[in-house]
Amino acid sequence: MDRDTALEMVKEQLTEHRYVHTCGVMETAIMLARKYGADEKKAETAAIFHDYAKFRDKKEMKQIIEKEGLPKDLLEYNSELWHAPVGAILVEREAGIADREILDAIRFHTSGNDHMSILDKVIYLADYIEPNRHFPGVEEVRETARESLDEAILQALQNTMVFLMKKKQAIYPDTFRFYNKLVLEQRR
Repeated sequence: MDRDTALEMVKEQLTEHRYVHTCGVMETAIMLARKYGADEKKAETAAIFHDYAKFRDKKEMKQIIEKEGLPKDLLEYNSELWHAPVGAILVEREAGIADREILDAIRFHTSGNDHMSILDKVIYLADYIEPNRHFPGVEEVRETARESLDEAILQALQNTMVFLMKKKQAIYPDTFRFYNKLVLEQRR
C-alpha cells in the first residue's frame, strides 16, 4: 500500500490532533529506521497504522481481545494499552497488511516486550519522541536517540514507568520485561 492511500485510510480513524501525531511518528520512524538499520518502508507503514484502533469503542476492543486469543491480562490493565494489539488485528483485516514485522511493530508499540526487533524499537521510540510531543523528559530522550536507540528507549521506559507509578497505575508486565532485557543487555 502506498503512503498516500495508507494515510487517507488512517485519517478516517483519527482525530485531527492524532493524525498530526501519526504524521510525526511516520517521519521520525523513517529517520530512526535509516539511522539504526530497520526497513524504512516497513517503518513508514507501521508508523502510519500504529494508532489505527486508538479511537475504537472499548467494548469492541474488549471483544477482540477475548475472541482473538490476545493475552487476557490486557483487560486488567489500562485500556490505553488495548489499541496496539487490537490495532494489529484490525490493520491486517481492514487494510490487508499481512507482514508480521509491521503487525508486530504495531502490536508492541505501547507495551514493548522482551523480544523487540529493531523495527519494533523504532516504532516504539518514534511514537515517544515525535516532534509534536511535549512533556517532561522528551527532549533528553530525543537527544539520546541521536546516539543510541536502546539507551533512548531505556530513558523513555523509565519516564513512562515513573509517570505511571506516580499516578498509582499498574504497569504491564511486558513493559518491565522490555526494560529488564535492555538493562541486562547493557551489562554484557
